[in-house]
Amino acid sequence: MELDKFIKDNNYRSDVHYFLCRCLYEAWLLKNYRFKSREKLIKWRYKQIFGKDPDLEKPISMNEKIQWLKLNGYKKFYTICADKYAVREWLSEKFGEQYLIPLYFHTDNWREINHNNINQFPCIIKANHSSKDYIIVRDPNNVDWKGLQRRCRFWLKRNYFLETQEVQYRDIKRQVVVEKLLQTKEGKIPNDYKLHFFNGELKIVYVSIDREGIDKRNLYDADWNPLYFGWSGSGKSWEESRGPEIDPPITFELMKKMGAEIAKDFRYVRVDYYECDGQLYFGEITLHHGSGRDRFVPQQYDTIFGQQLILPCDEER
Repeated sequence: MELDKFIKDNNYRSDVHYFLCRCLYEAWLLKNYRFKSREKLIKWRYKQIFGKDPDLEKPISMNEKIQWLKLNGYKKFYTICADKYAVREWLSEKFGEQYLIPLYFHTDNWREINHNNINQFPCIIKANHSSKDYIIVRDPNNVDWKGLQRRCRFWLKRNYFLETQEVQYRDIKRQVVVEKLLQTKEGKIPNDYKLHFFNGELKIVYVSIDREGIDKRNLYDADWNPLYFGWSGSGKSWEESRGPEIDPPITFELMKKMGAEIAKDFRYVRVDYYECDGQLYFGEITLHHGSGRDRFVPQQYDTIFGQQLILPCDEER
């Protein structure tokens, strides 16, 4: 069971109901996770989603290999990469500040989320240690500051490591980060380009298109040839998820060059970018796409791409 699905299934209607769902979900996690080892937990969650046990000794599929990576080869450096606040300094030193989304405010105290500290708009308010915990604010006159504080309080309490068993999230100092909301000249959120590197080589470009509009997902290879499959938590077919074909972004070659430099430190890594009216910005660095729980549709692509990711356990065969 995933948090987003749990809230959706319980017909999330208000902040109060959202908080209740979160409490119930965390209670469910604690009940089911308390006496299991990390390996048993990972196998259990995988079987819940895919209906079979993962092979963690000789993984073949992409999602099996992501589970293997969650259990093997962790480096302390990965925690910095997963921290949406701390990674800014690392990226700035490596590539320059011009590629960072402007930062307005950050804090580890939910009480500091108020109109005195947040006074630049539009902005996006998000947690630095989890996924999908964010709120977009365009008009400060429409902000329920008390409700926003309550939500940020829950974000700061969220144990994302417990949910995913991804070690890089365990030791992140939890914070709320406020950044400028990137918008195109048309007032839209720019497309989100997620570049997947296997053993340092770009294999998949996953594009989230017009999230507040048509909200589609297109996949391409390193040369921008369309890939006709889906890879998401929804389990939708690529025909349902795919939007109209788009051209590669102006900064695509720069995305690939920077991503390849980052990928030198990983067997597998996803590097996210935004391009806003020709300006390139880093989004985030993700070590385990979808925590290895997103479905490939058609399913055979799970194996096709799994065979392209070479891990130490493959080299030992």
